[in-house]
Parts: sequence; structure tokens; C-alpha cells
Amino acid sequence: SYSIHHIIWKPPERRARLLLRFAEVEADGGRDLVRAAETTADPLLRGLFLRHAADEQHHAAMFRARGLAILKGLPRRIAAETPSWLAPGERGLDDLRIERESEGALLAFLHLSERAAARDFSRYIRALDSDPSTSAVFARVVRDESFHMSYTHDQLKRLAPERHGWLLWQARLRRLWKLYLRLAGALADAIGAVVLTVQYYVLLPPFAWLARRAQRAEPLGWSRVSPDRSDGMERQY
Repeated sequence: SYSIHHIIWKPPERRARLLLRFAEVEADGGRDLVRAAETTADPLLRGLFLRHAADEQHHAAMFRARGLAILKGLPRRIAAETPSWLAPGERGLDDLRIERESEGALLAFLHLSERAAARDFSRYIRALDSDPSTSAVFARVVRDESFHMSYTHDQLKRLAPERHGWLLWQARLRRLWKLYLRLAGALADAIGAVVLTVQYYVLLPPFAWLARRAQRAEPLGWSRVSPDRSDGMERQY
């Protein structure tokens, strides 16, 4: 069925920009996971974090390569930006301070992030039926996301067997707060654009008309200076 994702992903230039933005997010998430692996004292979790980080870097390379390939085949022009909330992908760790997070809270946040990414990427696969190459990239990423969802949930239950449900609810609330901030920022940008447009087309024209009217009242060309003011070269002011 036709959905908003078909509209968002249809223009090739926008598709390329989204892929390049996903590449940046995946690479950033991989760096965060390397930091998480450095801080954990659990050897099993360290190995899983490092494997996860390697997957994120691989995803970043695939998204970047596909985005650049699409851009290379397009005429040179600037694509319109797409708000990130219209085509969300994996959010990485949303600038979490890895050193301050408990392993349980980090795993809960990762689990929800990977699950949301797998859901969104599955929708993009269906929306990209006219672009098999890009659809194949997302299909490969979704397979990895399934493993990431599984291991984060399993490790969360292993490390916090009695609190894993509460930790997941805490992570959901944090994600909702992040979503609210993104939507509020988008709304503020839209309101600012409307206010500036109103100022430019409604408030400024009267002042421009008054300025033109005052200009027409001024004499054209040079004006003769009275003899009383002709001693300007003989005094400082």
C-alpha cells in the first residue's frame, strides 16, 4: 500500500541525503559502543558491544556508499532538507554520557533503539520497491538489527533479572522526552518561519512606503549652501 514513506523516499536527491545522514548516525553510534565496551567490566558484554560497533560501522559504510552512488548519477543541485522526524532511523545513543549510564540502562536504551530502527527500516524496504539497490541495503541492516535487539534484551535480563522491566520503561520515557524535544524544535522552526514571513510581507511594506514618500519630498541633486555655512574648511566642525 502507498504510504507517506513512498513520498518521502521518492525524490532521488532526498533519498541520497537521508542515506548520508543515516551513515553519520550509524558511525556515531559505533563510536559510542566502542566507548561502552571500554567502560564495562563484563567480558561477555564487552565482546558483544565491540561486535555491535563493527556492525554499525559497516552500516555507515553501506549507507554512505549508496548515498554517494545516487548523488553521482544526479545533476548538480541542492536537495531540500527533510526533517529527521519524518524519516527517523536509528538514533544511536542520542548523545548519552556512556560513562554515567549503568549497564542495565544502556542495554534498555539500546534495545528500544534497535527495535525502533528495525521497524522503520522495514517500512523503508517496502517504500523503496522502485530502488532495489537501496532496498537491499536496508534489508541487510535489518538482519543485523534483529541480532542487536536479541542480544541487548538477553543481556539486560541477565544483568538485571528483577529490574529489566522497569529499566525498559525508563528508557521508553527518555525516548519520548527526546521525541518531544525534536518535535518542539521542528514546531519552533515552523513558527519562526511564519512570523518572519508575516513581518516581511505585512509589517515592512508600510515603512518602505513611508521611506519612498519621504524620498520624493527631498530635492534632487546638489543643494546650494548658505554663505553662513561656507566656512567648513576653516574650522574643525
